[in-house]
Amino acid sequence: MTIKRVSKIISLIIFSYTLQACSGLMFYPDKALVRTPAKLGLAYQDVQLEARDGLKIYGWLLPAQGELKGSIYFLHGNAQNISTHVQNVAWLPQHGYQVFLIDYRGFGRSDGAPRLPEVFWDIEAGFNWLLGHADHKPIFLLGQSIGASLGIYFAATNPKAKQHLAGIVSDSAFSSYFEIVRHVSASNWLSWPFQYPAAAMMDYPYNPIDVIADIAPVPLLLAHGSQDSIVPFSQGQKLYQAARQPKIMVQSEAGHDESFHLQNNRLSLLNFLQQHHLAQKGRPNPIAEPEADLSRKL
Repeated sequence: MTIKRVSKIISLIIFSYTLQACSGLMFYPDKALVRTPAKLGLAYQDVQLEARDGLKIYGWLLPAQGELKGSIYFLHGNAQNISTHVQNVAWLPQHGYQVFLIDYRGFGRSDGAPRLPEVFWDIEAGFNWLLGHADHKPIFLLGQSIGASLGIYFAATNPKAKQHLAGIVSDSAFSSYFEIVRHVSASNWLSWPFQYPAAAMMDYPYNPIDVIADIAPVPLLLAHGSQDSIVPFSQGQKLYQAARQPKIMVQSEAGHDESFHLQNNRLSLLNFLQQHHLAQKGRPNPIAEPEADLSRKL
């Protein structure tokens, strides 16, 4: 076997490894629940939903403590499940906000395997359920990491979401799938030579950067840590520049998904929620509104 042929085989192996790493970046589910909200001292309700393709999707509702001010629809990151992300929003019920978390298909107790665009059907199912359990109080979407990127795309393209959301909060979102896959590939010396081919093969058409301007006039808060080693802060800046008013950027020296670990950032979020409480009464019946077309297959 010639040296040239060996080199090609090694390159193919490395390229295959790169693609596997990129797929892991997109979704890395865990079926085991490591804790329940009760272990954090929180009351909760198990919720079972059905996505438009019939898959069973599971989530938790964390009731507000005291008078209900509004609802937070939380979309978690790409790994594990709601049991490992619940601590990121466990502080909100004490401030009067009920929190609804779902596991995408393949995560936790949810059926199926995660892939795009079907994950948007899970997000849609959860949002539709929350519309009927918000007690006519404002609903906000809060996403972290890939959940933030999915949330931006969902909010910008789903007519029901644009009609009923009082505000959108994004923490550590990436601007596009091409950019985040290229960044991850470039971070490893083995995959560095293949960063552009790998990014091209994982270039999904559901990029937040392409639609974030369409979120307006729904208020938008973008949070991103300058020390984020997973999603570069520059991608958050690109999203902020592409978004239209009303918008606000919360920058801190936090790492990935850590913006709301900081008390000052929590206060900024609470101020945002308070400022953008919108009346839900008198809005059209959500059942009569059209659904977004997310049926394109990859």
